[in-house]
Amino acid sequence: MTFAAFTSAMVVRQGFSTDWRHFILPPVLFLNTAVLIASSVTLEFARIRVRLFARGLQSQRGIPLLWLYATLGLGIWFVAGQNAAWLKLKSEGMYLATNPSSSFFYLFTVTHALHVLGGLAGLMLVIWRFSKPASTLKVSTLSTASYYWHFMDALWIYVLLLLWTRV
Repeated sequence: MTFAAFTSAMVVRQGFSTDWRHFILPPVLFLNTAVLIASSVTLEFARIRVRLFARGLQSQRGIPLLWLYATLGLGIWFVAGQNAAWLKLKSEGMYLATNPSSSFFYLFTVTHALHVLGGLAGLMLVIWRFSKPASTLKVSTLSTASYYWHFMDALWIYVLLLLWTRV
């Protein structure tokens, strides 16, 4: 709902604006998109391996953990890439209050990055629970974290397309 409200506000603000300045998105955002999509793939590999482990069809806990850590690393890489995009715009003199288009860019990307950080916290909880010798991880916990993570991917693609066509 937050992103729907932001979208509506951006469309209305742009429609009534005489000070809207279009700018080119930092190229790192497209790399970030690939990183986030890759993280969803690694998370699905982890889910498959955790299910096999839970059913006793896989005895090693290390393989699912490897995929979970890969997902965590890619998620951290995404957030670092977002920071790189913000620094790139800052170096070009584009700040939060520079103009309405840059304001909406920061609003969307920072809000999404904060949501991704929440997803990273969820992944760390999953990793912590699964790492214990007597695992307290329920497959449903991993499924919930996965649904959230995949939603963040889809939401990012929406945000990127929106920004690409509007700012």
